[in-house]
Amino acid sequence: MTPQELRAFCLSFNEAVEDFPFRPEISVFKVLGKMFALSWTDQHPLKVNLKCDPEDAVRLRTEHPGLIIPGYHMNKRHWNTVTLDGGLPDRLAEELIEDSYDLVVAGLPRAERLRLDRA
Repeated sequence: MTPQELRAFCLSFNEAVEDFPFRPEISVFKVLGKMFALSWTDQHPLKVNLKCDPEDAVRLRTEHPGLIIPGYHMNKRHWNTVTLDGGLPDRLAEELIEDSYDLVVAGLPRAERLRLDRA
């Protein structure tokens, strides 16, 4: 997955936006103001921090050592850093991004979740 493909996929979700609150080379993808992905787009290999269910986070790290690690500069229980250098199938990477988005949406107030469902 390239930085452009990552960006396009993250922005394909309802109400998803890209922000640069830290530095121009750090893309932060949010839904209604809540982050679901953070990527260093100038880094090689390309990596992205994604929110994850704590039990799934540990399982994924075990199944994909070196490619999925505890979230860099994040809460290690709830975030993973995923390397997108081709070692993981693109479909798995997309599923992990979608799961991250869904987890963030699930934590939003009911009215905002309903608004997203209608979008």
